[in-house]
Order: sequence, then C-alpha cells, then structure tokens
Amino acid sequence: MPYGAVALEERRSLNPISWLMRVIRRTRRLNLGIYGPVNSGKTTLANRIAADFGGGEVGSVSRVPHETREVQFSEQIDMRLDGAGRILLTVVDTPGLATKITYRTFLRYGFKKSEALKRAREAAKGVVEAIRSLDLVDAALMVLDSTKDPLMQVNLILLGNLQARSIPTIVVANKIDLPHSQPWKVQGAYPDYTVIPVSALRGTNFDKLYRAIAEVARK
Repeated sequence: MPYGAVALEERRSLNPISWLMRVIRRTRRLNLGIYGPVNSGKTTLANRIAADFGGGEVGSVSRVPHETREVQFSEQIDMRLDGAGRILLTVVDTPGLATKITYRTFLRYGFKKSEALKRAREAAKGVVEAIRSLDLVDAALMVLDSTKDPLMQVNLILLGNLQARSIPTIVVANKIDLPHSQPWKVQGAYPDYTVIPVSALRGTNFDKLYRAIAEVARK
C-alpha cells in the first residue's frame, strides 16, 4: 500500500487529531548533502532525486569541470517510500572538490584566459563553500566516479571532514553504466560504509539508494 493510504480499519479507530499526529510523527526531515570530487556526477544525482519525487532541476550539468561553483539547495523534496514513511528532504548539491585548481584546465575547454581565470577563482571559492556546508547537513552522500581510483587524496580529505563532524555517510559508486566501472573497488576501499553502486544518468539502483537514505533518516 502506498504511503499516505491508511487502511480503513485504522482510520476508523482514530479521531482526526490523533490520525494527524500519527502522520506528523511518521514525517522526518533530512538535510542531505551531496559531496564528491569534480565530475563525479553529483548534480546529475541531485537532479535525479528531485525529479523522482516531483521536484525541479537542482542544477545544470556539463562536461566542463567545476560547472557547479556554488552550493545549491532544493527544499521540500517529498520522499515517500512504502514501509519507510515520509521524508522531507533538503538536497544540498555542492561544488566538486579538488586539491588543485588551475585556470589552464578551463583553457582546454575553449575558454579565453580572462574567463578561465574567473572560473578558477569561483571554483576555488566553491570548494571552501562546500566544506563549510558540512555544518548544515544531517547526512551525506559521498559520490565517487567508479571508473577512477576510490582512494584519491581528495576523497580521503572529504571523508576525514565527514568523520570529524560525525556525519552519517553513504558512499555512492556512480557511473556503473560506463564500461570501465569497478564499483567493487569502491566497496573494498570503504568496507565500513554502506556503498551503493548506481548510475545517476540512467537511474540504476536508485531504489537501493533511497532505502539507504530512509534508513539514515530513521536514526
């Protein structure tokens, strides 16, 4: 039975006020931060979550690194799962993290030097904002490109910041639709965490991801 469809017998046994209070108690609020290195698919994932529950686009996606250079919020995403109740999500989509940012990266994508320098400055500022936003979230998705080394320095720095703040974290091994994807390496690198292999582009395994998010919201 979909959430919100209360059995007739249950509704008969409750007066309107007690029924409303039961619904309120079943509703949880969760500020969910989406973090990870550059071009790991964070905004694609954020857009998928929002779209699956009737929300609008969180941000634009591009092959150019650091397309997201500011923290973006999508509020009141109404996640309802059978047996898991209702979760009101605020999705916090963050700029990609990097240990080195240079304007030359943007030159390779056809930007003029002045625009490349501007983007590099914005990208560096975005990394700082992303780390600061950790103070706003209740839980985090650490999104990794499963075609790359899961133990890159930037990933370890991110995980250290999450651990320092005791933020419950789900590791998302993204891009399993690509031929060189190795999600088992992500699992092996982070054995103490829940690791969910997904394709944010195609929506693969998002049912498992949503169940993992619901489990975090219950705690």
